[in-house]
Amino acid sequence: MTLANNITDTALIFEGGGMRASYTAGFVNTLLENGIYFDYVAGISAGASHSINYLSRDTERARKSFVDLMLNSEIGGWLSFLRGEGYFRAHYIYEETHYPDAALPLDFETLMANPARMRIGAFETESGRMRYFTKDDIGDVHDLVKIVRSSSTLPFFMLPTQFQQKIYIDGGLGCGIALDIAKEDGFSKFFVVLSRPRGFRKKPFKIPAVIKAYFRKRPHVADATLNCYVTYNQTLDELEELESEGKAFLVVPETMPVTSMETNFDKLQESYNLGYVQGQRDLSSWKEFLGVE
Repeated sequence: MTLANNITDTALIFEGGGMRASYTAGFVNTLLENGIYFDYVAGISAGASHSINYLSRDTERARKSFVDLMLNSEIGGWLSFLRGEGYFRAHYIYEETHYPDAALPLDFETLMANPARMRIGAFETESGRMRYFTKDDIGDVHDLVKIVRSSSTLPFFMLPTQFQQKIYIDGGLGCGIALDIAKEDGFSKFFVVLSRPRGFRKKPFKIPAVIKAYFRKRPHVADATLNCYVTYNQTLDELEELESEGKAFLVVPETMPVTSMETNFDKLQESYNLGYVQGQRDLSSWKEFLGVE
């Protein structure tokens, strides 16, 4: 299989955001349906799922991952949480749905054949550092889905993920927007898909003692949880500055009808539709920034 990409000077970055990704999945499919193929893709948390769906060029999976999958009772819920499996059952969602006859079949061959570079960020609990996985870390599809799970494991609501003898949780603790690795990889132009409306900034936790107590056995996680708002807000400030300089295009939801924990199918379908309509409406400005017709 021979695949080609037509955007080679710009990094595509997908922010996370849990089920807010139902909205930004509409942006993913706008890119794919219009043949806008980036040669570099970086994602964190829900943005990691966007990344593999985009790289495998699978519009159906992009939508189902954050809409249709919620119709499946296996994803979890409060009973699952009380059983100690997490509110979202990460093992099922990431490691049992990718098979050909399962809920979210993954075209692993197309993804790996895509020449684009891929970066997926996860927070390593023992070192307290972000790790950005690449295709070189993937031996087979099981490695890939484990990496995506590692990036997406929401603290408190999902069980931590073990991969290659290390424990990972949601890459959002390291910021949630993979601008740092894209810059490190040599890019100075960025197309960034965000999952909150323009002007949003995170606020510090009001009761830090609760976080410190909950993560007492993982102090790096506690520190990252309490301080991630600083890095996140600084990154947004930097992105807005890059935008003003014409070096970044920020794809920002004009509204956000769902929370990161939403599981209602109808609300998620509406969210996806809103994102898709916005993407179609804004497509011409995307193309102008990217220099494609």
